[in-house]
Amino acid sequence: MVLWVFGYGSLIWNPGFDFDDKILGFITGYKRTFNLACIDHRGTPKDPARTCTLESEEGAICYLERRECEYDQKISVDFYKDGNSLEPAVMGVLVQIATASGPNGNNRDYLFSMEKALSNISHEDASIIELADEVRKVLSRLNEKKITGPDIPLKSQTPLVHLSPLLEGTVVDSRY
Repeated sequence: MVLWVFGYGSLIWNPGFDFDDKILGFITGYKRTFNLACIDHRGTPKDPARTCTLESEEGAICYLERRECEYDQKISVDFYKDGNSLEPAVMGVLVQIATASGPNGNNRDYLFSMEKALSNISHEDASIIELADEVRKVLSRLNEKKITGPDIPLKSQTPLVHLSPLLEGTVVDSRY
């Protein structure tokens, strides 16, 4: 039996099985999206990851982009339920990818590995590159918050302490 598998996600760099032949190529009419909640490999039930799936170019996002053409940019935001402003009910995809981790590793490593694997086979995907760059920005902000804390100013904002020179004095040995 002959079976060809189209690797659009981690199968590109980590197929997990032996194969006889590999052909580099692409398909049309679909795009990679991070719409699949993963709770077993790169995430957990408490902290799900986002992994890649294929979506028809005519999917819901494309429909909304045509219908709601008044906006200038798409952004991913956290969504909160009434009465709980501390924990997002729906976490922004960028934060989710930046922070989720499971038995097979970090969600961000999945994204960065995909970006690198596509580059290695000369099939860069602009949406994957853009997503990876945005996740890097989130990681930078999260690392900044860890270093400074929410209410601790950066060292550059801390006023310098001025030390006055000590007055000259006499040293006395009290043992004598």
